This record gives sequence, C-alpha cells and structure tokens, in this order.
Amino acid sequence: MVEHDSPMRMRHTTKMTDVEKTIGELIAENLVDNDATLQMGIGNIPDSVLAALKDHKDLGIHSEMFSDGVVDLVEAGCVTNHHKKVLPGKIVGSFCIGSKKLYDFLDNKPFVLMGDVQWVNYSPIIAQNPKVTAINSCIEVDLTGQVAADSIGTRMYSGFGGQVDFLRGAAICPEAGKPILALPATTKRGESKIIPVLKVGAGVVTTRAHVHYIVTEYGIAYLFGKSLRQRAHALIQVAHPDHREGLEKAAFERLKCMPSP
Repeated sequence: MVEHDSPMRMRHTTKMTDVEKTIGELIAENLVDNDATLQMGIGNIPDSVLAALKDHKDLGIHSEMFSDGVVDLVEAGCVTNHHKKVLPGKIVGSFCIGSKKLYDFLDNKPFVLMGDVQWVNYSPIIAQNPKVTAINSCIEVDLTGQVAADSIGTRMYSGFGGQVDFLRGAAICPEAGKPILALPATTKRGESKIIPVLKVGAGVVTTRAHVHYIVTEYGIAYLFGKSLRQRAHALIQVAHPDHREGLEKAAFERLKCMPSP
C-alpha cells in the first residue's frame, strides 16, 4: 500500500432536462413503492427518479453504484434501509462517484457498506431484498424489446455495468420486484429511440426475454409475457407522437401483422 493524497475525482453532470424530470416523476409515482429496495444506474434519468422520491418512506439502497441523489434522500429521512433483508439498516454499494457533498457524506459512515462487486451484483443476493426496484437507462429499444445500452451501432458508448444483474435480481424478487429501463423518446436531433430494429452492430445488453418496464416521457410500457405484436403496440404508445405512424408501418412490415394490445 502506498499513501497518496490528492483531490477525489468529481462526476461531471449536466442540467436535468424537462423530459428527464418527467420520466423520473412517472417512475417515482407509478413504479416505486414505499419500503422498496432501490438500485439505480448512473446519469440524469436515475438521478431524476431519486429527486422525485421525497415523499416516499423507508426506502433501502442495494446498488452497484450510487451518487449524490441518495444523500438527499437520506437527509430527507426517505432512506432508512429498515425493511431490507440483506444487511438491514445499511446502504450497500460497490463504488460511487459524485460531488464533494457525496464524499463528505461517506466519510466515517458505518451504515454505508461498500462490498465486493461480485457479491453486491449477485442476482440471488439482490432478490432477497423486498420490492427490488432496478432503475437503469438505455440508448435504444427495438419494437420487440431488444435493448441496446452500451453501443450506438458498432461504436462503443459506455459499459453496461450491473444492468443485467439488477434487472434479473428485481425480476426474481418474490416480493413485487420491478425491473425498469428508461430513455427519452427521441435523440437531441429528433430521431426516435424506439426503432424497428437495432442499428447494425449494436450490442443487445438486455434481451427481450428479460425486459419488463420501458419508460419514456410519454408513459410506461410493460412488455413481459407479451407477444411481439403486443410489445410493438405498447412501445409505439410511448414513442414520440411524430414517429408513431412510421413505427406502425415498420412493425407491420417486420411482423406481418398490425400491432395490437
């Protein structure tokens, strides 16, 4: 071990958009229960959910990573970890990145446990907690529910981290788990993020077999257990209105039937 003293690396953040705030409010109001155990990815969408949870009670945290939004919920009394089955009373994570406020919060806090990632991200461990609610973002979704989260076509955009581990943990949670993926309906250039097929070369991070909830600013689509035509219909309903007609035509061409609920 070598002693080293230098400023901690801070997370660069951008101002939260109205679209991201709307997505956060939709998830917080409709999909997060009191007493839920939360996992959140990194970025403005997970942060927007945390910002909208100020009226919730007795939330718990078991997450690969967390950032400043968790600090605000602890200080507001919303996060207590009382109902967790795995290390009750403790926030569990494996790493964090944020502002000086976050690092000051972590200093000398025995109720925060940073564990080995292979244990923190182990789906059967995750699933032992009550109402596991995994909130992650993604890049694009095709009309059958295939999810690209780490690449735009062949270009790598990021890693996918613990997304699959926690979505699976929430799915097998015996007590009302909710695996959630969220994204704005369009890119900054107005292109739909719900698309007929993924871009050539895009990696499928979460398969259509594992997808449950897809959330955009236009609503919540529940896909699990549905046929392809039902999935296409649900996703088109949460796509941007300007793109819905084109997506319906593309769905008919791909599936040889009209999308229907």
